[in-house]
Amino acid sequence: MTGLRVLQPGMLSLLQDGGRFGQHRLGLTCGGPLDLPAQRCANALLHNPLDTTALEISFGGLQLEVLHDTMIAVTGGDSPFTINGAEREIWRSHAVRAGDMLGFGFARRFCRCYLAVAGGFTVTPQFGSTSTVPREGIGGLNGNRLAKNDVLPCVQTAARPCLNLPIEQRPHYSDQIQVRVIPGYQQQQFSRLQQRRFFSARYQVTDRADRMGYRLHGPAISCDIEGILSEGICHGAIQIPADGQPIVLLNDRQTIGGYPKIGSALSLDTALLGQLMPGAEVSFTAVTQYTAHNALHLAASRYSRLQALPCE
Repeated sequence: MTGLRVLQPGMLSLLQDGGRFGQHRLGLTCGGPLDLPAQRCANALLHNPLDTTALEISFGGLQLEVLHDTMIAVTGGDSPFTINGAEREIWRSHAVRAGDMLGFGFARRFCRCYLAVAGGFTVTPQFGSTSTVPREGIGGLNGNRLAKNDVLPCVQTAARPCLNLPIEQRPHYSDQIQVRVIPGYQQQQFSRLQQRRFFSARYQVTDRADRMGYRLHGPAISCDIEGILSEGICHGAIQIPADGQPIVLLNDRQTIGGYPKIGSALSLDTALLGQLMPGAEVSFTAVTQYTAHNALHLAASRYSRLQALPCE
C-alpha cells in the first residue's frame, strides 16, 4: 500500500484540484481550493502542474503516516506543521520517508493549509475534477471529508533538493482585508445611500462562515426589492438577504439563488477571505471590470513566473 494514511482527519480535510467547471447545468458547483494561490504555490514547490490535486486542511488537527518515500510541500495559513513531532517550516518542500509522521496543529489566525505531494494525489476525477464537495457527495476519495484510516494514494518519489518560496512571492495574509467588488446589474436596486454605506462600512466575519460562503456582520444594507427570481450565481457573488447582512458566496455555493446581489468579489480577494477566522475584519471597495481583468492577468503572470529557490 502506498500513499499517506490518515491517523486523525482533523476538522475538515478535503482533496481539491483547480475546481470543477462547466457543470452548473447539472446543479454541480465548482469546489476547488478556497485559497487557490496557496495551493498553486504548494504545487509549484514540487514542479507539479499548478492545479494538481492537493489536500486542503481547514483549522488543522490532521495527522498522517507516510507509507513510502516522497516529497511534500506545505503552504497557506498558520497551523503548526510537524514531521515526527518537530515543527518544520512551511512555504517550502520537504523529503519524507516511509514511517514518518506528519502533523498539523490547530490554526491560530489563518485557517487553511495546503499539502501537496510530488506527482499529486492520484484519485479518479468525477465530472472532470477531483475536487471534493461533501454536500454533493462527489470528488476526493468518496465524496466526503477525510476519515480515519483513509489512504491518500500518490506515487513514490526519490528525494531531491528542497525548495523554498521567497516571501515576496507568497500571498500576504491579514485579519483586516479590503475586498475588491465588481458591481453587478442589480446594483441599481440599492439606493446611493445604501451603496455608500456598504462601501464605507467595516464588517466582521461571523461563525457562519464555511466553504459555501462567508456571512458577515455590520451595518445592515437594504434593497428596493426583497427578492428576485432564482438565477445563476457566480463565485464571489455578494448576496444581501432580508436582514441586510452581506453573504460572500464561495466555492461550494449553490448554483442558483434568489437574493439581491450588490456585486461580486474579485476571486483574488476571496482567496484571502477564505483564510479568515470569525472576528476578522472585512471592508469593500468598488472596481471596474477593466481593473479586475488587469488584476487577474497580472496574477496569472506572477503564477507563471514563480521561482522557488534551493533551501539553505
